[in-house]
Amino acid sequence: MRRLTGFQPTGRLHLGNLLGAMRPLIAAQRTTESLAFIADLHAMTVDHDPARLRELTLETATVLLAAGVDPERTALFTQSSMPAHYELHYLLECTTGYGEAARMIQFKEKSSASFSGRPGAGGPVRLSLLTYPVLMAADILVHDSDEVPVGDDQNQHLELARTVAQRFNRRYGETFRVPAGVLPDGVARVMDLAEPRRKMSKSTSTDAGRIGLLDPPGTVRKTIMRAVTDTIGTVRHDPAGQPGVTNLLTILEACGGSADDFTSYGALKTAVADAVEEVLAPIRARHAELVKDPGHVRSVLDAGRERVLPRAEATVRRAREAIGLM
Repeated sequence: MRRLTGFQPTGRLHLGNLLGAMRPLIAAQRTTESLAFIADLHAMTVDHDPARLRELTLETATVLLAAGVDPERTALFTQSSMPAHYELHYLLECTTGYGEAARMIQFKEKSSASFSGRPGAGGPVRLSLLTYPVLMAADILVHDSDEVPVGDDQNQHLELARTVAQRFNRRYGETFRVPAGVLPDGVARVMDLAEPRRKMSKSTSTDAGRIGLLDPPGTVRKTIMRAVTDTIGTVRHDPAGQPGVTNLLTILEACGGSADDFTSYGALKTAVADAVEEVLAPIRARHAELVKDPGHVRSVLDAGRERVLPRAEATVRRAREAIGLM
């Protein structure tokens, strides 16, 4: 069983990434053939700074290693170092309709914001934003992936990958393994601490509701103590009526704490801050060791690439032959 997980270097990794994607990856690497890649090509679908992209790509890889990704068990590599990804991308574009790509939620939301003319809505829409889901399909299919962990925001893209793979197989012969989407057991859905009806994200304009994995202890505690709650005054799980309190309880339980017997929001927030700090402290410490030798992290990425390259190139050869190229 082969499982593929990708991380976009569009911002610093946060607690939601750790509890929702990184922990399942680390747990699965003990029993599953795991692949993890830094999706640096996807980060270029919007305006970006080249130096910042390189910095975040290396930082993302370093944090993954610091959190427990074992390069002996999990092949870790960058998307852009694998020409097979973008070669297969074009072949899949020749099997995908414009309407299929244009109706993807992320494209519709970002393109409508850009065309709205509202202040701060962003610049021109890049063509890569439209074709991004097809590149995502190539990322998945080129490695003969069996499983892809997906959340609600990426499920539509995975379904497109499955549709395109099935269509290609029908038209040109069995070429691709059709992947399944999985939601690992026990995954915590972490919401923004300032806007608890919205998922914690790297791309929000403010850090007020986000806990970065490398944030210093004082910043982590301040962010949690300022978390939005409500005026009800009862500590309980109630996603609809008390989303802020529910989010704090979710984080506490995911970090190993107990959600029982809290009589005040202040006590709850203190417990959450203590539990989160216990989780983040060893990651920060290991990261501090790794950044002293960036050459080691780059060598891990190179080794991961070499491990997955033969299979990816074989997949592209199959696809080229099936679709009619010499």
